[in-house]
Amino acid sequence: MHLSREEERAYQGDLGETLRRAMEILVALGDIYGADRLIPVSSVQVAGVSYKTIGEAGLEWISDLQGKVVVPSVLNPVGMDLSRWREMGIDEKFAKKQIEIVDAYSRLGISPDCTCTPYQIRPHSARKGDHLAWSESSAVSFANSVIGAKTNREGGPSALAAALLGKTPRYGYHLEENRVPTHKISVDTDLEGSDYGVLGYIVGRVVGEGIPRFTFRQRPKVDELKALGAAMAASGSVALYNFEEDAPPAPKGAEEISVSAKDLLQVREENAPDDEVDIVAVGCPHSSPEELEELARLLEGKTVERELWICTARGVAERCPKLVEKIEGSGAKVFCDTCMVVSPASDRHHKMMVNSGKALAYVPGLCKIKAAFGSTEECVRAATGRN
Repeated sequence: MHLSREEERAYQGDLGETLRRAMEILVALGDIYGADRLIPVSSVQVAGVSYKTIGEAGLEWISDLQGKVVVPSVLNPVGMDLSRWREMGIDEKFAKKQIEIVDAYSRLGISPDCTCTPYQIRPHSARKGDHLAWSESSAVSFANSVIGAKTNREGGPSALAAALLGKTPRYGYHLEENRVPTHKISVDTDLEGSDYGVLGYIVGRVVGEGIPRFTFRQRPKVDELKALGAAMAASGSVALYNFEEDAPPAPKGAEEISVSAKDLLQVREENAPDDEVDIVAVGCPHSSPEELEELARLLEGKTVERELWICTARGVAERCPKLVEKIEGSGAKVFCDTCMVVSPASDRHHKMMVNSGKALAYVPGLCKIKAAFGSTEECVRAATGRN
């Protein structure tokens, strides 16, 4: 991989130990994947932030770094609401370590916004054609597929290295030739709302790391595309999908898959809620202002009987204080900075009902509890006891 004179200086340690480590990571990554050079990135999202996932070793590694990031950078969700962790039932020892992790990243100049939807928060939004170094699977999918930016799914160390250097190796989804569809997906039914999460849950398991090209009967809304991509990234490893009419065509011989209303119904029936559900959680990926508005409407005049979490970015919650107030008037809790997948607060429950294909795929493995699925409206009914 070719390095510029300045990049070579960083690699040799002339610009300090932290940049030497960062350049070592990027050069090794570039060598593995055959990158010819480094390219500038306009923003970075760093994963490996919850103390639940990185532990003491991760905290020590981050704390040892010096310097400042050189591009706008944001964190993935942490293991708790940084302000209301006690309400989540988080242990004080865990909370102390989690705050230390966020502080260590903040000292490097990374924004303490902790979200899987950085595109909903300025200045972390991206534009079509931008090269990024984002980490979280659903954010990567949204950036590549909906925004039209270009990013690989970075690991925590490589994303942090990219933030410190402002560059990433040129390989994978940064190259147009690697963004060509591999599967043609025909959706033979009308879809709305949570159907897109179910669709993504099905397709991700079939295409794995492939690039599906969808044919829909109607154009999905932005939040529906968010749910679709998040589910495919979780049940499979899909980092890019196409849905536009002018998207690159799938090559001749690409596998064709049809998804019917029967297929969607089967997933719903296999994961239907029952009396074992003791918590309901939505906001995976983090809820948008429009989704908060829907929740406020559905919860108006109701009182929750089961614990109900709504997860969102702090920047979104701060833009929508009246919606948050209406939602919490029902007894539900709007938590920021975290989500049900990465928080140890989920582990004390038995069965969680979600409205997300991503959460349905992740909760059993990462939280070691059972999961059930329903639409947002069905989740609210389950939480409030209104059938």
